[in-house]
Amino acid sequence: MTAYVASQRLEASGYLACFNGIVWREVLRFLHQRERFLSALVRPLVWLFIFAAGFRQVLGVSIIPPYQTYVLYEVFVTPGLVGMILLFNAMQSSLTMVYDRETGAMRTLLVSPFPRSFLLISKLLGGVAVSLLQVYVFLSVAYLWEIEPPVIGYFMVLPALVLSGLMLGALALFMSSVIKQLENFAGVMNFVIFPMFFASSALYPLWRIKEASPLLYEICRANPFTHAVELIRFALYGQIAQVSLAIVVGFTALFLAAAIYAYNPSKGLLGRRGEPGGGR
Repeated sequence: MTAYVASQRLEASGYLACFNGIVWREVLRFLHQRERFLSALVRPLVWLFIFAAGFRQVLGVSIIPPYQTYVLYEVFVTPGLVGMILLFNAMQSSLTMVYDRETGAMRTLLVSPFPRSFLLISKLLGGVAVSLLQVYVFLSVAYLWEIEPPVIGYFMVLPALVLSGLMLGALALFMSSVIKQLENFAGVMNFVIFPMFFASSALYPLWRIKEASPLLYEICRANPFTHAVELIRFALYGQIAQVSLAIVVGFTALFLAAAIYAYNPSKGLLGRRGEPGGGR
């Protein structure tokens, strides 16, 4: 009995050590790449300081939930820019998977005795941890720009950020299994990133999109990134968007299952191509 308990503790400690190693590897890689940190902030800050200042005069935002009064365009667009950080960081994280596959580092990771699903989820959580650092730095800068959600919103938005980051990271992880070479990454990612971002409620209220194009409105409603943005928007103001929450949870499960299947050594996409990590 004592030996069994000891083996269980050893197994648990092994999983914890593996998890910590994968997450810290992602965080340290990010901290050592200062240009990546700056580029991740510059992109949303340009939208906040420059584009939002111009759009403020031509794009009014009426009283729509979760806002209790009229808001400036900068206030409305901030949750969308938070979603932008999550989206672009998810794609950057998938880029590291493609790079590791080409250099052979992925083989070392995926042939360990731990379940492949555990390894992939650990890497996803490592990417989400990096995203959280970026998001809260951005929100701190936005606060200095007089974008001041309630204090409780900074805490309530954390689960929404984690869940949205997992959904986008799982999608990016699945796509990394499709990309054969690092040179193909930019084209495939641009094909995903920009349609997801612009065909959403990140930059414009859905009611305005509906007035302009009913077809585009339906596309935006079907876009999972729209619901990630709305989940973040409501959470940032102390509310829960129940429909968006259910949709984000559903797509997270779908994308995660697809990513785990794609990295399955016998059935997945990598296994069929016989690439590193494919188990052949």
